[in-house]
Amino acid sequence: MSITPARSQPSATASETDPETLGWMKGFPPLADRTITFQDGSFRSFPELRWAWSNIRQLVPTVNVWRGAGPASVLPREDHDIGAVASTTMDGRPMTFARMLEETYTDGIAVLHRGKLIYERYFSALKPHKAHLAMSVTKSFTGVLAGMLVSEGRIDPQAPVTDYVPELKASAFGDAHVHEVMDMTTGLVYTEVYTDKNSDVWGLRRANGMAPIPPGYDGATTIFDFLVTQKKQGEHGKAFAYKTVNTDVLAWICRRASGMTLSDLLSERIWQPMGAEEDAHYHVDRIGTESGGGGLSTSLRDLARFGETMRNHGRFNGRQIVPSSVVEDIARGGDPDKFKLAGYTTLPGASYRNQWWVSHNAHGAYMARGVHGQGIYIDPKAEMVIARYASHPVAGNAANDPVTLPAYMALAKELMAGG
Repeated sequence: MSITPARSQPSATASETDPETLGWMKGFPPLADRTITFQDGSFRSFPELRWAWSNIRQLVPTVNVWRGAGPASVLPREDHDIGAVASTTMDGRPMTFARMLEETYTDGIAVLHRGKLIYERYFSALKPHKAHLAMSVTKSFTGVLAGMLVSEGRIDPQAPVTDYVPELKASAFGDAHVHEVMDMTTGLVYTEVYTDKNSDVWGLRRANGMAPIPPGYDGATTIFDFLVTQKKQGEHGKAFAYKTVNTDVLAWICRRASGMTLSDLLSERIWQPMGAEEDAHYHVDRIGTESGGGGLSTSLRDLARFGETMRNHGRFNGRQIVPSSVVEDIARGGDPDKFKLAGYTTLPGASYRNQWWVSHNAHGAYMARGVHGQGIYIDPKAEMVIARYASHPVAGNAANDPVTLPAYMALAKELMAGG
């Protein structure tokens, strides 16, 4: 008996919603009730998104991040079956690493320990050579690129945003400083509530090309046009508030400071020197502008390579790619008092620094995080990097953290105990 891919089944399990099993987008043409499109918004519905996040190039326009002409960097392998590693969830349930992957709708996971790939698994529609949408993990790439330009003196974190983007003078960012954009401590009217169709994040999605334009719509249809309309609320610099428009402003600053598109900047500064295995790509708006706050897609192994670059203080593939000072500034974290006001109950004591989430836990772990379960988890003390792609039915990571974060810490301790 076939499983009906009903959109009213968010509690359906990962195996029950596997795109291969359900037959999404199979056939020439696909069956009408198995077809996923951009225009009708079905690509954002569950379980359709389980196919869409691994096939975004079939739905929206993209631009490549070239990997270069050189060979892919080597990821030495030393396989360990870590599926039985035990943990306890934040609500007290016993869990294994393998069960965590199923329960959190994992599409792919790669674990590196001391630079060796010890565990790699693919599920759902993801394959080793395919790119998966990184969602807001993209922000952490933008933050690192900005940090590199800061280290070269091409961006001054203390400077007004308008020194780089005078077009923002009449917007909320007209009296903001670059460091406030980097750490998301700007005061903005903008809201980011994924479950509320009236939230401003949907206006951003229409502007950046990740939501269709409805009939009669008179709002912004490009990223730049959306950013200049943002209104101020409260004071800058007082509290952390997670709002993607900050990252898109930072990406605009990076373009101005470097004179390059975001895709060319990432290719030249990170993707080529890192020895990426595959091209990455950004989805773009209607004038070809990359979404610096959530538009990057990469292969899983390349995501792991970037995580390992960060763990090694910016050094990878035989060269210093990111200045160590940039990585160390991120790893030290931001102001936990400013972060605390945002109320992230699954991240007690954490902070936010230059587009990264810093745990301040006993291992000094820090993370790149994206909705529906995307992430890079870097544990310096355990010498461990976890790269993970997922298609969880719930956007907010509060649905993942109670299961994933204890599992990551348990694995870190297991690897440390193993020597």
